[in-house]
Amino acid sequence: MILITGGAGYIGSQTALNLLEKDEDVVIFDNFSIGHKEIIDEIIKEYPSANFVKGDLKNFEEINQVFKEYKIDSVLHCAAMSIVSESVVDPQKYYSNNVLGSLNLLDAMVENNVKNIVLSSSCSVYGEQEYLPIDEKHPVNPVNPYGATKLAVEGMLRDYELAYGIKFVILRYFNVIGADGKNRTGEWYPGETRLITNLMKKIVNGGVFKIFGDDYDTKDGTCVRDYINVEDIADAHKLALDYLVKNQKSEIFNLGSMHGYSVKEILNAVKKTLNIEIDVEVCKRRQGDPAVLFADSEKAKNLLGWNPQKSLEHSIETAYEWNKKLKNMN
Repeated sequence: MILITGGAGYIGSQTALNLLEKDEDVVIFDNFSIGHKEIIDEIIKEYPSANFVKGDLKNFEEINQVFKEYKIDSVLHCAAMSIVSESVVDPQKYYSNNVLGSLNLLDAMVENNVKNIVLSSSCSVYGEQEYLPIDEKHPVNPVNPYGATKLAVEGMLRDYELAYGIKFVILRYFNVIGADGKNRTGEWYPGETRLITNLMKKIVNGGVFKIFGDDYDTKDGTCVRDYINVEDIADAHKLALDYLVKNQKSEIFNLGSMHGYSVKEILNAVKKTLNIEIDVEVCKRRQGDPAVLFADSEKAKNLLGWNPQKSLEHSIETAYEWNKKLKNMN
């Protein structure tokens, strides 16, 4: 049985659906601080065999009890606070949730002799890029508390491997976009700062979309980023778990498209895909935003057999449908 922490959240719920579609036995663990009960209800409605436990990783007894009640073989650790700006103003919240929560999870794994874990990490561990594209050997030097907490958990995994024999795969995501193709789940967090999610909110709910800086040294003056679909990310989790169970070898993989899109290119793609116009305001640059950032994901393709399938247009369409659904739910 596979334990999915944060399985009511954006990436965790998509991964849960991916596994359930492949007839895997799963137990989802979430405290609904970011995730949503409505998503769990929909998952269980479609897959009555899915198990759900409401609990908080910051409470060791709550997560340890899951291992006592269920025969857990592997863990997909998707639970984390993930808003960079929020982490800067409230680092305590991030260290408590992301680091302490992960420590409790690992301690429960040790106590219950569970040896396999896949970690949802982030490209934010790299900090300012020294070269492009960014591969797994790039120096790690996070520039915000969120990235620092992710790097701390990665370090914990290495130490727990040496001491207790836990094997891990670390997945460092770049910019995740899109929603479930069947409109069952998607990004649902009021403070979200991701580009396409914010664009969809403006389109569905009205308002002006802000571009932060159009004077970067790029082809059109706006920042260039690497975007990867959430369904492709979910596929990577299954492939990573299969790799880990088969090979019992710890690894780190970047997950990205290996292609950069500028903010204006994304904006134009949204306009064309949805056949709409968008009110835009150009604002000053945000501090710390590099001009260009994209991944080298060859390692994941070669070792995991991971080949992202979803187009940018698919990501836009699914994100739009999901945000329309959210508006009707509120």
